[in-house]
Amino acid sequence: MSEDRKLGLISLAAWTLMHIIGHTARFKVIGYERVTELVKSGKGFILAVWHGRTLMPVHYCRGMGIWAITSLSRDGELQTNIVSRFGYRTIRGSTGRGAIKAALAACKRLQEGGILAITPDGPKGPQHEVQPGIIFMAQRAGCPIIPIGVGARPRRLMKAWDEYLLPLPFAKCALIFGEPLHFEKDDPIEVGQGLLKDALDEVQAQAQLMVKEG
Repeated sequence: MSEDRKLGLISLAAWTLMHIIGHTARFKVIGYERVTELVKSGKGFILAVWHGRTLMPVHYCRGMGIWAITSLSRDGELQTNIVSRFGYRTIRGSTGRGAIKAALAACKRLQEGGILAITPDGPKGPQHEVQPGIIFMAQRAGCPIIPIGVGARPRRLMKAWDEYLLPLPFAKCALIFGEPLHFEKDDPIEVGQGLLKDALDEVQAQAQLMVKEG
């Protein structure tokens, strides 16, 4: 079997699992009106969620034509195949290869009114530490960042650097879309990183508390 064929089968299996989990989940969502208001305004914005908590937001925000940055590696190819099935569009690049080109392409999409989904601690961590790229893109494109918190119970945490959250079928799931964060072009990037981390940690704690995820 060819590598492309294997990749296609793996991505289909992953999508099927995510589809089942997402469609059987019992969602409690807070703050989504902040997303709809920005969509109506026609202005671009960024959705930010920790790397290990992407499954439920990917499913919930499916079909919106959101842009996502995926790496140039084989894992990135797999991610591209999976999220494309949910109606996402991708920009290829990562902190290792093609980072500047991908960031500039993402800024262009944001300036055109697109929505960009980013895991600020990805693709390889450290876990829950905001990398500077997301702040750079928000400043350059002049767009806000909405932090997302995700909680689920019952669930499994994968044995990986990001402790990837895998809700079980029929799980209670909480999604919290926080207040949009705005960063001026002359704001220090390090300050922005700290503010975004605090905002993500706050909505994440709220989401876990909402479903009593321990």
